[in-house]
Amino acid sequence: MMKQIKIADTTLCRENNSFSFKEKIEIARQLEKLNVDTIELPEIVNSTTDILLVRTISAFVKNGALSVAAGSSEQSISDAVQALSNTEKGVIRIELPVSPVCMEYQCHKKPAKMLDWIAACVKTAKESGFAVEFCAVDATRAEKEFLFEAIQKATQAGAQCITICDTAGSLLPDNFAAFVKEVVEKTSVPVGIKCSDKAGLAAAQAILAVRAGAECVKCAVGGDTVSLDTFGSIIKDYGNYYQISAAIRNTELHRIVGQINWITDNAKNEKSTVTVSAENEGIKLDKNDSKETVLGAVKQLGYDLSDEDAGKVYDEFLRVAVKKNVGAKELDAIVASAALQVPSAYKLVSYIINNGNIITASAHIVLEKGEERMEGIELGDGPIDAAFIAIDTIIGHHYELDDFQIQAVTEGKEAMGSALVKLRAGGKLYSGKGISTDIIGASIRAYLNAINKIVYEEENA
Repeated sequence: MMKQIKIADTTLCRENNSFSFKEKIEIARQLEKLNVDTIELPEIVNSTTDILLVRTISAFVKNGALSVAAGSSEQSISDAVQALSNTEKGVIRIELPVSPVCMEYQCHKKPAKMLDWIAACVKTAKESGFAVEFCAVDATRAEKEFLFEAIQKATQAGAQCITICDTAGSLLPDNFAAFVKEVVEKTSVPVGIKCSDKAGLAAAQAILAVRAGAECVKCAVGGDTVSLDTFGSIIKDYGNYYQISAAIRNTELHRIVGQINWITDNAKNEKSTVTVSAENEGIKLDKNDSKETVLGAVKQLGYDLSDEDAGKVYDEFLRVAVKKNVGAKELDAIVASAALQVPSAYKLVSYIINNGNIITASAHIVLEKGEERMEGIELGDGPIDAAFIAIDTIIGHHYELDDFQIQAVTEGKEAMGSALVKLRAGGKLYSGKGISTDIIGASIRAYLNAINKIVYEEENA
């Protein structure tokens, strides 16, 4: 019988990563396309921007689960619950050390106190209604009797799965597999593994651990753990022989890993411009570029501007380019803010969004056109999708969504979210931009902004 192995991607948990808000979203999008079982995110540090990030990602992660780390404090669990509040398949990871050295120096707790803390954290997380995973950090250097007691405490408190971490890379592949087998035999819930690749043996550890009974492997694109590309290829090439499989799309594996590598490489070099497609990756403009060059890039993005709008876009480009270089994303935003500024045929009056991990997302939108108020209530695949469908119902028309981008533009308690929507009508591209402290509100305003441009042109054709 074929054994299905789950893959949890930890790319966004890499230490000292320099990914921007939009780069994190783009990486999550690519992982969702690849169909990994779980996308893991680090512990909430900034309660405003980090929670906004998780909520934004949860709007489009539907195939797999979204997992947030916690355990360092009660507040970390509360923040994880808040961040996952709109997630359909949320997981709280209680990551705590179980080796003597890490317990003492990282948590300042003796073994008995650590056991109590593990149980308390798992219990609190479980009460939120989300799935709970207990990650035994540095498990291979723990005293076995303590490790098994910690696992028992976690499962009794409600943990639905356990992850064994060879944090220090202290075991060779065959020894690690034997270690995992012993844990599997003594544990009543599924066991996953996380390996260090400091000696280049993580993939070998992982596949032997799977054969020993592990059911989930934590992988990443880059970083010091099992390579997603390598492990996916092992499953593809040897899966039939060893009767193991995974849900990831093998035909997309190398292409998507390549795209994520491109993002991570540019993030390291501080040159990141997450682009809409490979075709637009070459758009990099500065203040010295001519009007002809800038408008050529605008056309490459798919816009067909009038002479008047072309002049406005170039003037706005010059204003922005004095401060920074302009890539495809920035150029999209410039077109959205400068071109075809029209009176609002439809104005947003109010919106009510209902979403959760046990209900289907719904949106109640009220718009105003002249003196008439119109409303629509629709269900959707996430809160933003529901809102867009409700607007389409109100106006009685559905336009092709060419692109949708979201990002944070400020930090702090009142962080602003920016959304850019590109709609296609009659073969022409129209973009709208919205800004709000609520990313759903920003998305609705951007969608309406683009629709109003289409309606204006259709009525004045």
